[in-house]
Amino acid sequence: MIHFLLAALLTIPVDSMPVPTGNPKQLFYVQRTPNTNTIVIELNDKGGVPDPDNPVHVFWLRYQEQGQRAELNYIQRTFAYGIKSRQVGPEKFELHFVSYKKYSMYLIKAADRQYHVFATIDGKPVILRRIFVSINGGSFWVPHVEYVELKGTDPATGKEVVGRIQV
Repeated sequence: MIHFLLAALLTIPVDSMPVPTGNPKQLFYVQRTPNTNTIVIELNDKGGVPDPDNPVHVFWLRYQEQGQRAELNYIQRTFAYGIKSRQVGPEKFELHFVSYKKYSMYLIKAADRQYHVFATIDGKPVILRRIFVSINGGSFWVPHVEYVELKGTDPATGKEVVGRIQV
């Protein structure tokens, strides 16, 4: 019980979270309560072409420590933040988190000749930039997720699009 109370007290507002920058292969990132450690999803390519067996690489930026990069551990990769992929076209991969198979994302070579992850927010396709997961209690194996906030860019207008999924 004390752990959950401390987690609630240490929750950092989403707008004050650090934004990872400086990685040209970064596709999008995931942040969640109760700390600023960030999961980065980057393109895993060979000569500009995604690796067909593993088109994305997922890792931590440990802001709570010294901002260092760290690989996901087995449990994180297998049950929470790992991404499963399958090629569905010559330059298109379907992606989904191992922990939430209902929401598909697509790694696609876009009009700018770069690869981006496209997702749907409120029925509209967007280039995904950030996912924020609001966790309020629960346990290590079954956290209580209140909502998931998605933020992306409308590829047609360049405007920011934000949406929430109530869980």
